[in-house]
Order: sequence, then structure tokens, then C-alpha cells
Amino acid sequence: MPKTPLIEFRSVTKTYGTGAATVHALAGVDLVIERGEFVAIMGPSGSGKSTTMNVIGCLDVPSTGQYLFQGVDTGTLSRNQRTRLRRHFLGFVFQGFNLLARTTAVENVELPLIYRGLAPVERRKLAIKALERVGLGGRIDHGSSELSGGQQQRVAIARAIVTSPRVLLADEPTGNLDTKTSREIMDLIVSLNRDQGITVVMVTHEADIAAYARRVIRFVDGRIDSDTVNREAA
Repeated sequence: MPKTPLIEFRSVTKTYGTGAATVHALAGVDLVIERGEFVAIMGPSGSGKSTTMNVIGCLDVPSTGQYLFQGVDTGTLSRNQRTRLRRHFLGFVFQGFNLLARTTAVENVELPLIYRGLAPVERRKLAIKALERVGLGGRIDHGSSELSGGQQQRVAIARAIVTSPRVLLADEPTGNLDTKTSREIMDLIVSLNRDQGITVVMVTHEADIAAYARRVIRFVDGRIDSDTVNREAA
């Protein structure tokens, strides 16, 4: 029997607004992402790449068509069920880090575990382990203001992986970083994909960042314009 894809779009459309203000963000997208892939999504502004990421992350729902996660049609899920799917299966990394101010690195990483209802001792243990995985075992008690941009993004990645997600969704993860730090962050994301088996879906407008992915999908006008394998990264 064929295995079920991790992520599957079936003729997905997404429309915002009505009348003259209607925007067709996605115009019938078919897409399959298998477990363990590292996919970069590219395209000009308004091409549909961010909308695709939002649908994959269950932050938005298709207007028509189906988005299946592990074979489950997410359109049949309630709002609370989609929240649980995000909480248990997805990790998010953003360009702006989104760390809580006046809290330590380990407290930031613990946050998703609080929502899961884990006891404080277990939360702390898992948060420290996640920080060690991203190379910040010696910075667990440092506040956000005491960390460099690259270190803050590492904290954000630790927070995203502390729940052992199936998928890491990274939206311009190096957008606020210099070239050297960007390479360090991308090397970390590659290691999470290759060594930990985490499926990575990343939005970027930078070709040198997309080159880290093993597959590059380019969107134009709400449709997939190209879908290619990056053999140098494979």
C-alpha cells in the first residue's frame, strides 16, 4: 500500500475580500510534501508563498479544495482541533524571533510546554535539552536583551522543536541576520532535518538560503510555477 503523504494540497484555493477587492491568493494548488523533506518556498510578493505557509500551519483554511495532514482533511477539524494539531505536530520559526521580553532563554522555550500542561520540572528538563541541541546550553538563564540576534533565533528554534514536532515551519528565518549568522542558523536547520528527521518547510526570498533545501518550489500568481530538486543539497 502507498504511504500517506505528510502534507497534501488538493486543488487548494484561498480568496480574500469580495467584489472589486477580491484577491485570489491561491488558485488551485496541488502539492505533496513527504516526511523528512526540506522544502524551500520562493516567489515574489503576493505570489502565494505566505498563504501556503499559513494553510500548512493551520493558521488559515482553504476557501476550496483540501489540505490533508497525515491523511486527515484539516477542513473537517474544529478550531480547537486545529489548535491541538499545531500544538502537537508543528513548530514555528519567524523572522522576528518573537521572544518574550524580560524572560530568560529557558523560560521562552518552556512556553509551548506550559500550554501542554506539563509539570514545571519536566518543562525545565525538556527546555534545557532543546537549548543544548541548538548550542545554547550555557545561555539558559540569559535574557533576550543579553543575546545576539543569532542566539535569539536559536532560542526561537529551540522553542519550536521542544515539543518534538513533525514539521518545522520557518518564515524568513534569516531575514534579520547577517551573512555569517545566517549560515550558522541554516546549518542548524539542516542538521535538525538530516539528523533529527524533522520535516522543514521554509519561506525565503533569498536564493542562497533556498540553496540549503533539497527541494525548491516557486510560486507565481497563486500557482506553483516550478518544483525542482536541488541535487547539490540532496
